[in-house]
Amino acid sequence: MAERLKFALFGNVYQAKKSASVELLISLLTMRRAELYIDTAFYNYLTQELHIDVKPTGLISDRDFQADIVISMGGDGTFLAAASRVGNKNIPILGINMGRLGFLADISHKEIKECIDDIYNRTYKIDERSVIEVRYDGPQLSGFPYALNEVAVLKRDNSSMISIHVEVNGEFLATYQADGLIVNTPTGSTGYALSVGGPVIEPQSGIFCITPVASHSLNARPITLGDQAELALTVESRNHNFLVAIDGRSESCTEATRLILRRAPYNIKVLQRKSHSFYSTLREKLMWGTDPREESC
Repeated sequence: MAERLKFALFGNVYQAKKSASVELLISLLTMRRAELYIDTAFYNYLTQELHIDVKPTGLISDRDFQADIVISMGGDGTFLAAASRVGNKNIPILGINMGRLGFLADISHKEIKECIDDIYNRTYKIDERSVIEVRYDGPQLSGFPYALNEVAVLKRDNSSMISIHVEVNGEFLATYQADGLIVNTPTGSTGYALSVGGPVIEPQSGIFCITPVASHSLNARPITLGDQAELALTVESRNHNFLVAIDGRSESCTEATRLILRRAPYNIKVLQRKSHSFYSTLREKLMWGTDPREESC
């Protein structure tokens, strides 16, 4: 008898044109007699908006769930949201891409069947990704304090730049006069940090990167640190507050809040096909090393 696996499904509720991928996935899991638990908001979207007939084993309304595999259907933002729900549960996450560009969600529609076969045949690989933990020395914030991609400290509005004082393992590093500062994992190096000049980092590098946003100093450049370092950030602002964005989830902070960043005591497991390669993804997604002059010849 085939193994009966338990899947938890999370998805983007703004991609109606991609319903074929959802229907294919549900059909494949139904044929395998899998247990399927669906995020409540996504289930309502599938049944009420897309009119897909799906009868899940159960619904998920919070972080209190268990599964053998988590499936994220959407882009990288959907994957990050799913990762925050998984937390330290040690459940592998499979990202099915329903958008245009995805580094975490990189399984295409045409690969769904083969990927489900890989799962049942156990011919896949698990990529361990480091996570940043955020602690607050001062007023506490309410959001989930873990980031798979990055933690960004940003000015709150169109006011003048902010000053971010950074310490590494208790030693002063620098004061950044900028619109903000990003501390990212290797996973986050192809996200927000890349758009402001940060380096691309191989996922298993074991480092963090600090990158200023619109720095007001020409000698402020990205710097990489071992991910065993502990960072302390304090901020000065004319309006006495700033934003903290943790994987895109932002909250307002006051100057009285000091941020302590360090590697979390758990990793996020990314389920990938055995043929997956970080370097081929760079070439395909970012056109890495492509010379546009060759295409115009």
